[in-house]
Amino acid sequence: MNRTTLSLIAGVTALAAVTGLAALTTPDASEANTAKAAAELPVERTSLACPAPSISDLAETTYTSFTPVTKGTASDGKAELQSAAQEKGDAGDGKGEKGENGDAAGKADKPVLEGKEPGTPVSGDASGADSPALIGTADGKFAPGWTVQETTEVAAGTGRGLQGVNCTAPDTEFWFPGASTAPDRTDYVHLTNPDDSAAVVDIELYGKDGALETTVGEGITVQPHSGEPILLSTLTSEKQDNMTVHVSVRSGRVGASVQALDDKLGGDWLAASADPAGSLVLPGIPKDATSVRLVAFTPGDADADLKVRLASPSGLITPAGNETLHVKAGMTSAVDLGDVMQGEAGSLVLTPTDRSVPVVAAVRVVRGKGDKQETAFIPASRAVGTRATAVDNRAKGTTLSVTAPFGAAEVKVTASAGSEGGAAASKSYSVKSGTTQDVEVPVPSGLKGTYALTVESVSGGPVYASRTLAVTEDGVAGFTVQTLPDDRGMVAVPEADEDLSVLQR
Repeated sequence: MNRTTLSLIAGVTALAAVTGLAALTTPDASEANTAKAAAELPVERTSLACPAPSISDLAETTYTSFTPVTKGTASDGKAELQSAAQEKGDAGDGKGEKGENGDAAGKADKPVLEGKEPGTPVSGDASGADSPALIGTADGKFAPGWTVQETTEVAAGTGRGLQGVNCTAPDTEFWFPGASTAPDRTDYVHLTNPDDSAAVVDIELYGKDGALETTVGEGITVQPHSGEPILLSTLTSEKQDNMTVHVSVRSGRVGASVQALDDKLGGDWLAASADPAGSLVLPGIPKDATSVRLVAFTPGDADADLKVRLASPSGLITPAGNETLHVKAGMTSAVDLGDVMQGEAGSLVLTPTDRSVPVVAAVRVVRGKGDKQETAFIPASRAVGTRATAVDNRAKGTTLSVTAPFGAAEVKVTASAGSEGGAAASKSYSVKSGTTQDVEVPVPSGLKGTYALTVESVSGGPVYASRTLAVTEDGVAGFTVQTLPDDRGMVAVPEADEDLSVLQR
């Protein structure tokens, strides 16, 4: 086997490790020695990590799992969520840890949640402050586009309101602009290790004047199959209203999210920003937002000057008095845009004024007034790409925002069958260049339970999207926003030819 063949196999192996496993096909002998374009095949395995949902005894959490129907998948497979401790038991000798009744908590226990069939969501509930971090794996027909959301309602206290987060794929680097150690904030970085070996993680904090001195932020060990919540205020003594958290993994990999809880403004999860880039889109700010704060950070050595625009239903507009944002290298910058929405849906579009400098960004959104305010976060997002999904949608309180900031586009939106009954429905939409639309989502006929919304790009420029879920409890408009980045359910796999002539060289 020559070096070219070895390099091809090594490249395919590395690609499968990142995005899932896919099959290689061998062409007919008559096509030997002919280079072929990579085939798009469904991934065969997906891993997700869900953080421990709450520290409140009043928390009520729902987990929702969904896989969109994908052509070309295997006929079998499964999708399961298990507690981290249970996974640890499974990874050992099969005996697991002993439960309250002396039963093994490993393989003898059922998963917290199991998928039924692609195209139909399933959900499960948990209560109180003792719910653990969960680790999930989907393979076969359940792997491509597998999406899990954790939605928590907290009736009172710090962080009260609605908190939602998509369970994340394990990775080695995350950026979280928008965290805080202000006196009225209680922010945690949740690290979840899905693997059989320990992960070693560094956490760096950057405030308005640059890097903050941390006490125990380096070399944090996250044990195998475990979740670790780390209170930001234990890492630094500085009180900063706006900071950027950088999570980097020295060895292993983790899932990471920031839980941001406010004494007066409720709270939510802050998902990681899209990778540093010169242009960013923060999609789907609710039209009734009473306050919008933009937080940005550039990890490089050069300052960034950004043009700030709002993609409204009528086109791109510039917020008065906030036409540009200067972000100093290594420092967190924040600007309050106030009541910038003016009753219309919109998305923030950040582009360089001159040269392109990579940045990360997020917005904190506040709805309501007085003692009935609630908070959510929208990070910069990747485009919808081929397909993206939001789960745990309900008959009331669901808003889907779609934006096409750089060129007109057409999208197809599919509402799945309900978790307890109902038939799927689809609808297509045209989105004008530079605009954001809150689209009227198709709702499954005969809906019972919750449903998933899957957005597919049909034609035109890149599309970005987010879903807002709102629930009113005791007069407080609780809400949470999740972006819809490409689910990376398909992977490009080059076709390999057999070349027996290498045996004669």
